[in-house]
Amino acid sequence: MKIFTSPQIRKCDAFTIENEPVTSLALMERAATACAGWLSRKFSGETVYNIFCGHGNNGGDGFALARLLYHKGCDVNVFMDSAQNLSADAEINFKRTKDISGIEFSDFSKVNKFQFEKESVIIDALFGTGLNNAIEGKSAELIKVLNELKFPKISIDIPSGLFADEVSDKNSVVFKADETLSFQFWKKAFLHAETGQFCGKINILDIGLSSEFIENEISDSFVIDEGLVREIYRPRQEFSHKGNFGKTVIAAGSSGKMGAAVLATQAALKTGSGLTFSLAPQCGYEILQTTCPEAMFLKCGQDFITSFEVDQDVILGIGPGLGTERETYNALLAFLKACDKTLVLDADALNVIAENTDHVNLIPKKSILTPHPKEFERLFGTTENSFERLNLAKDKAKQLEIYIVLKDHHTQIATPEGKVFYNLTGNSGMAKGGSGDVLLGILTSLLAQNYSVKEAALFGVWLHGKAGDFAAENHSKEAMIPSDLIAELGNVFKYLNSSQ
Repeated sequence: MKIFTSPQIRKCDAFTIENEPVTSLALMERAATACAGWLSRKFSGETVYNIFCGHGNNGGDGFALARLLYHKGCDVNVFMDSAQNLSADAEINFKRTKDISGIEFSDFSKVNKFQFEKESVIIDALFGTGLNNAIEGKSAELIKVLNELKFPKISIDIPSGLFADEVSDKNSVVFKADETLSFQFWKKAFLHAETGQFCGKINILDIGLSSEFIENEISDSFVIDEGLVREIYRPRQEFSHKGNFGKTVIAAGSSGKMGAAVLATQAALKTGSGLTFSLAPQCGYEILQTTCPEAMFLKCGQDFITSFEVDQDVILGIGPGLGTERETYNALLAFLKACDKTLVLDADALNVIAENTDHVNLIPKKSILTPHPKEFERLFGTTENSFERLNLAKDKAKQLEIYIVLKDHHTQIATPEGKVFYNLTGNSGMAKGGSGDVLLGILTSLLAQNYSVKEAALFGVWLHGKAGDFAAENHSKEAMIPSDLIAELGNVFKYLNSSQ
């Protein structure tokens, strides 16, 4: 699914209005209808909806929503600034709603003394995506009051105070929603930590915007949805043999850090690698042969890896638990200087490269890097926020012709073509040491199975996150551990195969 900027979404609205044709007021009605349906399914019949309407089209959505909820038999209160002029469509929906005697209207100034019912829900329809300045004055004070109320909070389109396409000032006043009902498209603000924290759970509602516009409009940002994953995934064909699924080598581990090598190797095996090898120091021999009997052991050093020489017909993932001993450091740099094939690089492999800014030029083209924010900073420099970090990653991915997987709550993949893909699977239970080792094993295994580098990156990140979601469901976010991700990979593949 494409991610559009606010100007592009306005263009999509205008194109739909002109070419369907449909009036802007009818489009507003669609949005309100979709929200009313969602709210009716979410909350009980005893719920009292308190809708806070601004003067623009987001407020118009709120007025229409109030009317539709009332006609469904719901109790509704509407709050507004009586002194402000409304936009044309908001004015029409205000008049339609004002005429309903069963809906109580109150000025924003009354909110402090208003007696909210026990089963109240607060609905934010104040500003939407039309906002281009930080909220100040009475509106800011209102949002502060609403944020203190201990009721479920729902934002329509986007939490008021957020900008759709960029980070807000850290001191900005923003409505903090439990859930956001947005229309047709994901917005970048939903997907970055600094802004997504205000959005709660995101619900994308289809309001029938022009499929022609969506198909033809160019975007460089996308979400990895299940439809895209199903296009990438290739179920195993009958009469296959192990040679059809490649050779994976996991170069990992050092004394005291063999667990990382185990996790990466087990993940490669569980993702379908035809033949899997562990390139590791002798100190890890018993550990790996015991925990990963399906993988073959390649000795390279005693307590740490001292060589990375492998056959040409393998795909190599390097980094988990590697350490940065001088012999390992020198051996890796020497290997990179001579290597011209795709690699997956993580953890200490990235730390070795980061020791000198010139080392990034040794990374083979079409390789996949999987840095967490601090590793990315050591590699490419500091940035002020995740929006800037992603822009820098896009520049570096294009410059070096590599794929950069920025690990985050919504992991982002920057491609050499200048595109960005946001992953929607995964959860905070994966924020534990070892989860990245699992990802390296998954990515390396997919590359060995002849998925393209782009396919492996997109599918691998989704697969990793989906396994995390299954693990959280079965064990809780607190109790789940990285080995649970590996255990759930089979269930993810069963899920994909169940609807083929």
